Amino acid sequence: MPKLARFRALADPRSAADDATRTPPPSEGDTCILHVDMDAFFVSVELLARPELRGKPVVVGGQKDQRGIVASASYEARAFGIHSAMALRTAGKLCPHAVFLDGHHELYGQWSDRVAEILARFAPVVEMASVDEAYLDLAGTKRLHGPPLAAAHALLREITDKTGLPCSGGLARTRMVAKVASEQAKPRGLLWIPAGAEAIFLAPLGVRRIPGIGPVMEAALKAIGVETVRQLAEIPREALDKRFGQWGGALYRKARGEDAWEFAVDSEPKSISHDHTFGEDTADRAQLESMLSLLVQKAGKRLRESGLHTCTVELRLRDADFRTITRRRTLPEPVQVDAGILDAVRALFQAAWRDNRKLRLVGVALSSFSDSGEQLGLLDSETREKKERLARATDQLRDRFGFSKIQLGGSLRGPRD
Repeated sequence: MPKLARFRALADPRSAADDATRTPPPSEGDTCILHVDMDAFFVSVELLARPELRGKPVVVGGQKDQRGIVASASYEARAFGIHSAMALRTAGKLCPHAVFLDGHHELYGQWSDRVAEILARFAPVVEMASVDEAYLDLAGTKRLHGPPLAAAHALLREITDKTGLPCSGGLARTRMVAKVASEQAKPRGLLWIPAGAEAIFLAPLGVRRIPGIGPVMEAALKAIGVETVRQLAEIPREALDKRFGQWGGALYRKARGEDAWEFAVDSEPKSISHDHTFGEDTADRAQLESMLSLLVQKAGKRLRESGLHTCTVELRLRDADFRTITRRRTLPEPVQVDAGILDAVRALFQAAWRDNRKLRLVGVALSSFSDSGEQLGLLDSETREKKERLARATDQLRDRFGFSKIQLGGSLRGPRD
């Protein structure tokens, strides 16, 4: 796996964005940030096993008569107006003849790891922004892979050649423009935005193309006559500050293709969480506890893969009326094995679930990480070390045979990915 990275704000983003001398003259060597985005990733993974579905409208996330949302849609399905996060039942009405598939998130994670291994061969620092997209800093890699544009082209080709999965890329001077460029390049494309051309590239696009501008901000901008990035860029900084407060500066920078971020190596996640939405609301205690056990095991596996111990366990419940209950517990000592986490989750569930209330969602989250557990007495330390070795061995078997093949006894009921 590659060394992961996060982005952090520069010390003075306002002055960095306002300094007209900051924008260098056009040069391919100055466009080193590559955004790689897998095309319809979940669908593409499913098609590896079911090639007969290629060219057909395919929707991943569940069946068209189920409650839930679309996780991914093929480009053929998108032609009917189907998109991610749309209700499955709405998607079924838009395209009744589409093929609807249940998701297999463990499988997607395995293919994401394979892609990440390829990315790591092209850049020393990689940010896996999500399971299907990543940012790379290609600065300083010219001797190994050639100029950034050539390296980006070779990388995308290698991903598809080695995995069979289609992908697109955007190469630019800033992270934000690279992401927009990869979206414009889809499917199976690569778009290079030379340094100095960011504003020209963004100008004709709708403001929703800018990362961070959602439907609420889009409506607010439309109310003042702004629908394109060009129109947004014409508004003075002071006017944006006055109308949008703290967001004014961000809008000003984004309209010009600037972002005030730098790579910062930091492979440690801030939290690890897993949720499950039931097809039908349920008050079946056995089913609920079984699912919580499964979610704990998934979170625990990711915790061990990161080499971390957790100090805080959180339980999330959502009932049939969409009321969300969150309960959190700080553990007496950092833990890494599933059993210790599950004990805390069960205690939280026992206290939070009242009146046999029907639930539509349960979730587990881990946070407050440390690199190792506290030192206990010799006997306790040896016992814990044995348990952690057993957990890691179990994880290796899951990687080899599939997560659903190796389960704690308490999670053998209920659906699994």
